[in-house]
Amino acid sequence: MINTSIEMERAALILKLLGDKTRLTMMKLIENHACCVCEFVEIFKMSQPSISQHLRKLKDLGLVEEERNSQWTFYSVDKSSEYYPFIKTILDQLPNQDEKIRELEENGTRIECC
Repeated sequence: MINTSIEMERAALILKLLGDKTRLTMMKLIENHACCVCEFVEIFKMSQPSISQHLRKLKDLGLVEEERNSQWTFYSVDKSSEYYPFIKTILDQLPNQDEKIRELEENGTRIECC
């Protein structure tokens, strides 16, 4: 059996980051939909620097990955992260956030990465 446990200190840090409603919602959104900063600005009605700060914290911990596509950078959950099994159990308990993506599409503010 593979040992999938993580250090207590790392678990506490991840839980602290995910204790923020905005970051938790971001993680649920990008679990199945890559999003760029401008989409998060629209969804959360927050400034670009605030959104970037949230994403930086998640990226620094290795929870999200970024993919550049011309002028856009798209963020998604890093499912190859050693911490993914830990956060997946949390994300699985959360309500689906697809309606936020549908709203972007309906408003014409969804950016397709492909």
